[in-house]
Amino acid sequence: MRVDFYQLAGSPVESIAASLAGKLLGDGGRLLIVAADEAQLARLDRLLWDQGPTSFLPHGIAGGPDDARQPILLSTTPDAPNLARNILIADGEWREAALAFDRAFYLFDAETLQGARLAWKLLAGREGVERHYWAQEDGRWTEKASG
Repeated sequence: MRVDFYQLAGSPVESIAASLAGKLLGDGGRLLIVAADEAQLARLDRLLWDQGPTSFLPHGIAGGPDDARQPILLSTTPDAPNLARNILIADGEWREAALAFDRAFYLFDAETLQGARLAWKLLAGREGVERHYWAQEDGRWTEKASG
């Protein structure tokens, strides 16, 4: 499984999450986006709806009757009733349950940097785990480390 660490530097987590979700959806993937804060999920929900008619990203908030049908599901827990094989952790709090997915996107900022460093170290040498660390440079994502 692959874990991509994304260090946010000034870009809102919601816009990065929407961009990654759009790419995954374009490749035919399903995604579970997790954050403990329901207000953060509500902001992301609005952003995904407000992408405009040509770039709308179909999604839902977990707990609805159509969770299993949602290509992108927003949730406070790492359970994936939509059978997503990709998880995006939007709140900077690493969850071991992410290792049950094929790919994890772990977004963190300056406030959650210590937790990200700890997660990077804990995942080092874990069998079957491939780590990649990304940072923004001049508005572009650059891979800074892998292992």
